[in-house]
Amino acid sequence: MRAFGVHMRALAGALAAAVLMGPSAAQSFEAELERYYPPAGPSEAALRVVGSTDIDAMDTLIREFQHASPGLGVSYVQASSAELYGAIDKGAPHFDLAISAAMDLQTKLANDGRALTYRSDATEQLPDWARWRDQVFAFTEEAVVIVYARDAFDEDPPLTRADLARSLRADPERFRGKVATYDPMISGFGYLLATQDARQSETFWSLAELFGATEATLSCCSSELIDGVASGRFLIAYNALSPYAMRRVREGADIVVVEPEDYTHVMLRTALIPVNSGNPEVAGAFIDFLLSSRGRGLLAADAALPPLNPNRPLGADRLRPITLGPGLLVYLDRLKKERFLAAWNAAVVER
Repeated sequence: MRAFGVHMRALAGALAAAVLMGPSAAQSFEAELERYYPPAGPSEAALRVVGSTDIDAMDTLIREFQHASPGLGVSYVQASSAELYGAIDKGAPHFDLAISAAMDLQTKLANDGRALTYRSDATEQLPDWARWRDQVFAFTEEAVVIVYARDAFDEDPPLTRADLARSLRADPERFRGKVATYDPMISGFGYLLATQDARQSETFWSLAELFGATEATLSCCSSELIDGVASGRFLIAYNALSPYAMRRVREGADIVVVEPEDYTHVMLRTALIPVNSGNPEVAGAFIDFLLSSRGRGLLAADAALPPLNPNRPLGADRLRPITLGPGLLVYLDRLKKERFLAAWNAAVVER
């Protein structure tokens, strides 16, 4: 693979006829936010990205990527992981790159023929657990945590799921309406975490029933969970993402972030190139950039997203990475998904 800047300049000439996507391009599905980065020079190429990652977290990465090719315009559309999956699955609107925290949905898109194969020196260096079929590529590893309000407990906060269940059971009125977690009915990432919890421990279903008993609030997004605790609306946010929580801590939020001692899931944020991408080479170059030393540095320093560590032993401690592979497809089987969500509804919603 050629150096990034040289590679992008060569692509710019080849893509001179590409049409830039303006701010209205995501109207056929429900986008949360959109930001357009115009080219600094004459328009020569376009990159259209859809991602479940917050726009502000991607901002510096996109600008630095553009710096190597002044003729590149970039449109970044932020959407939920479920909306993102639907957009790529249906092929409309067209995007060149999809970045999502829902590893299972990304894997299903590739399995269903919705992703292009891409190989480079950078992707070849990824371990098997962080790359699937040369179509889905991991570039971060983010702990899934429990976030507590500082005054949620008189003593130290619960450090395991069993401890949390005991606390909720002992004083349900104190926590009524004060617990929040993902809604797996609307959040693809929330569904992934719920099914991984169910596979990992029987404690999950006990917790789910307690979420129902305490009338937990169900949310689409990690930032909503964390902001709810920081604002005092909630006392507990279950299954939030550590990078977002730690960013709020650095901003002064009075919250406690706990990596559960029984086990802590580690999510791998992934990227894929949709099969109908108009600029697959540019999309591939952006994947290479995310995996480069410069990209990794920006992920850690500016995006506050821990970059992938391909050399870390898997399962060496309580950290349990959710690895890429066909195992992620198990709970996406239609009947299995219907049964799981029915059990979730019975435990949480109907209670």
